[in-house]
Amino acid sequence: MNIGIIGTGNIASFLLEQVNKKHLANSKVTAIFGRNVIVGERLKAHYGVEFYTDIQDFLEKPLDIVVEASTVEAAGLYLGDVAANNIDLVVSSIGVFKDAAFLDEIKSLAEEGGSHIFLPSGAIGGLDLLQSAKAAGGLEKVRITTRKSPASLGIEADSEEVIFEGSASEAVERYPKNVNVALVLALAGVGTEETRVRIIVDPAVERNTHTIEAEGVFGNMRLEVENNPMPDNPKTSLLAALSILAVLQNKDRALRIGN
Repeated sequence: MNIGIIGTGNIASFLLEQVNKKHLANSKVTAIFGRNVIVGERLKAHYGVEFYTDIQDFLEKPLDIVVEASTVEAAGLYLGDVAANNIDLVVSSIGVFKDAAFLDEIKSLAEEGGSHIFLPSGAIGGLDLLQSAKAAGGLEKVRITTRKSPASLGIEADSEEVIFEGSASEAVERYPKNVNVALVLALAGVGTEETRVRIIVDPAVERNTHTIEAEGVFGNMRLEVENNPMPDNPKTSLLAALSILAVLQNKDRALRIGN
């Protein structure tokens, strides 16, 4: 499997190390696309990949799947090009799909070309359960409470405080860099308007914590995840990077566990 990566940041470096250095079976990152020429050339030399600053040159490589590991802004610019080229796509900047029309556009392009879009679970869990409960219309309520340090939220605070409580749709608008988890939860479950989000700033915490609660005909669920950050980037959860790697590992396996 030939893998391309959009982005040259910490997640890209993590995937290059895991796939090209530690060897993901029958897979290799063969090309990366980005705007940071200095970092891109360094990754090219260290991992033996081609580096591109032009998206069309990048997509002309024989790629089986592209991992978007950049920013919401970059995802909005380039996901359409990938989908239009009939290449499978892994999206890490899920906040780009706060625009429902854009999500529909990318889905239509993928359907027309027979490709697939993968949304990793990121820094949370429980998505399989939500999709199972939703399958027969039995999912009724979903809420996520996110607790983060002031530094993670990019604000100043001296004490614990609830800084937001509302719908996932509203949360994505107000905190676009911090609520990828709320959006993927909403897409898996009851939608952006019905999914409730609470964000707490807490100077005492060292790990970002996400607590997911759901109710329905299946019963009740409560799941709490405390995330360790990536070693080189405290603003990014290690689990988010691992969830992308898991998508790549499981993509072509004959046996898949979960949805």
